[in-house]
Amino acid sequence: MSRLTLPLQGAQMLFVAFGALVLMPLITGLDTSVALFTAGIGTLLFQFITKRQVPIFLASSFAFIAPILYGVQTWGIPATMGGLMAAGVMYLMLGAMVKIRGTGFIHRLLPPVVVGPVIIIIGLGLAPMAVNMALGKTGDGSAVLVDPDTALIISLASLLTTIAIAIWAKGLLKLMPILGGILVGYGLSLIFGIVDFTKVEQAPWLAMPNFVAPEFHWQAIMFMIPVAIAPAVEHIGDILAISNVTGKDYFKKPGLHRTLAGDGVATIAAAAFGGPPNTTYSEVTGAVSLTRNFNPSIMTWTAITAILMAFVGKLGALMQTIPVPVMGGIMCLLFGSIAAVGLNSLIRNNVDLGEPRNLCIVGVTLVFGIGGMAFGIGSFSLQGISLCGVVAIILNLVLPATPAHIKAELAQSKQDASSH
Repeated sequence: MSRLTLPLQGAQMLFVAFGALVLMPLITGLDTSVALFTAGIGTLLFQFITKRQVPIFLASSFAFIAPILYGVQTWGIPATMGGLMAAGVMYLMLGAMVKIRGTGFIHRLLPPVVVGPVIIIIGLGLAPMAVNMALGKTGDGSAVLVDPDTALIISLASLLTTIAIAIWAKGLLKLMPILGGILVGYGLSLIFGIVDFTKVEQAPWLAMPNFVAPEFHWQAIMFMIPVAIAPAVEHIGDILAISNVTGKDYFKKPGLHRTLAGDGVATIAAAAFGGPPNTTYSEVTGAVSLTRNFNPSIMTWTAITAILMAFVGKLGALMQTIPVPVMGGIMCLLFGSIAAVGLNSLIRNNVDLGEPRNLCIVGVTLVFGIGGMAFGIGSFSLQGISLCGVVAIILNLVLPATPAHIKAELAQSKQDASSH
């Protein structure tokens, strides 16, 4: 492979990830240029810790959208970043436990009956925001930013384009449904005249990203730590996927403990600069599968390209001009897909909701999450995804396993019901 080919392949991988990478900071109000920079830095750190053996790219994690929105509103961006750094430390602790006790530890602490409903809550909890933005409102619905009729046309066009590309597109294009939806929605926004280029005209070509130094507040830290549960399990799934694609067992070499540690250090570094937490990107894994190019050096160039683009001031300003309905339309599919992943986790692992124990864990977790349950002692409170994660883990550890004779009775009753 020539020296020129590697940078071009790297730029192509960034193009695949670009839509999802910038959408997350746009939703949460973080800086897109910082997100590009921290995705690059995080990937390089991941490669260093895993000895550049895994061809994977790390960027903005959608699992943290709701916690970041709540954290920014409650404590501000610096304190939220401090909490996210603590979530990264949680990854390191999980990696250490995997090193000491093996991968079975993760599956015992976080079985599908725990992870499934938490992931469902991540998606469904964000549904009202997606609908509000699709209708031209702010995420909380408090203000109208775009005429509702115009917004609906743009958001539906973005949504349908994203669906069409995901289902019917071929080759590399199939891996870029979010980017396709943004481009079509943005084009319609230009036609309707709702795009304001003032910031782009004022922005310099070269500019330093708006880095934010973290602050440490124990309330924000305690709120963010449980949120790391679902992304940690997602990480395991992504490492398994890239292992299947390349035909190498990355659970053994470099080891799951190293990949978890790499993800944790990447998240800590991202939050230290004021960027969104990092996670392994399935889109890029799909691109690796399609191109059949398994050289990890490509991801090094993907990271370098992201870092260089972070300093293009006009690009960052251009990202800020994407109208609300464009993002809202795509989010209707995106957040629904997250919930479907959680549901699929329960189905694929044959979690029997006929068992009282499983039903209690899933039922309580879903109602607490969708209903907005909150527990507080003094100035400390748990709610949302954090509360769901803690409750699901505690119920799983405390509730006794269903006795074998009850399982047999349930199985027999199902068999009898199906025979009639």
